[in-house]
Amino acid sequence: MPPTRSSKPAKAPKAPFLSVVVPLYNEEESLPELFQAIAGVMKRMGKSFEVVFVDDGSTDHSFKVLKELHAAHSKEVKVIRFRRNFGKSAALSVGFKEAQGEFVVTMDADLQDDPEEIPGLLGAMGDSFDLVSGWKKKRYDPISKTIPSRFFNYVTAKMTGIKLHDFNCGLKAYRSEVVKTVTVHGELHRYIPALAHWAGFRVTEKPVKHRARKYGVTKFGLSRFLNGFLDLMTVVFTTRYIRRPLHLFGVWGMVAFIVGALIDGYLSIEWFAGRTSLSNRPLFIVGILFMIVGIQFVSIGLLGEMISRHERDEETYSIRDVLR
Repeated sequence: MPPTRSSKPAKAPKAPFLSVVVPLYNEEESLPELFQAIAGVMKRMGKSFEVVFVDDGSTDHSFKVLKELHAAHSKEVKVIRFRRNFGKSAALSVGFKEAQGEFVVTMDADLQDDPEEIPGLLGAMGDSFDLVSGWKKKRYDPISKTIPSRFFNYVTAKMTGIKLHDFNCGLKAYRSEVVKTVTVHGELHRYIPALAHWAGFRVTEKPVKHRARKYGVTKFGLSRFLNGFLDLMTVVFTTRYIRRPLHLFGVWGMVAFIVGALIDGYLSIEWFAGRTSLSNRPLFIVGILFMIVGIQFVSIGLLGEMISRHERDEETYSIRDVLR
């Protein structure tokens, strides 16, 4: 029997230069125009690319439009559809896992983010930075969004220590290692620059063009700012203290215990000297309360230290369709 010729393993397809991750919810009208704009920019750059559309449970014909785009441009278009609306963080997280490019750009699907900004974002990254966050210096949004947004960005910059003007801009550019390292869950997509910074990546920003919405209406209300501040507390705690919760709870616990001990110590000296009676001094109860709270805070910190030793389980999302 003649020897069989060993077949060589098929070469893996070459990874694209750029992956554009686009989370979307009910944006059927803008999708074809957005893809054509991205394709035009990449053609002029002479670089390979892919666009990863993540349909976050749209209830209009967005997925139908995406299927048509995938059929016509199967090499460049990937589509992921959730069974229901999980939120932008979930969409970005899944899109980041699917992205194969050397660089990754995120943008919203409503055409307010201009694909013409892609070369500038990548150029600003250069060899010095790992993440470039867009800054919508001139915005075409109603005052009900711009004023709260400025306040939100100011407070976020102060609390995180990162001097960015626009944390919530959807237009950002990353090196692939950033999106493969930073974990985005809950509603923490607003704080990706902060998460990346605390993970050791170099972050900067670049002013980008912002356009008025062409189709549909905004999907976000004022409640996102309240949720945003709650998420900010989550980010600050989980990034600065997740590995050392006792440093947070222990410090305040010791402060409370010392204050209570000083109060009750002073009153005890007064009682021993016969100058006061503890039965009619509410301050004595306050001192005891401070000490109890202090002990509880230290205990919470110790429990947090034990819990932090266990890695957090990765969140999963129910994906309905994947087109590659």
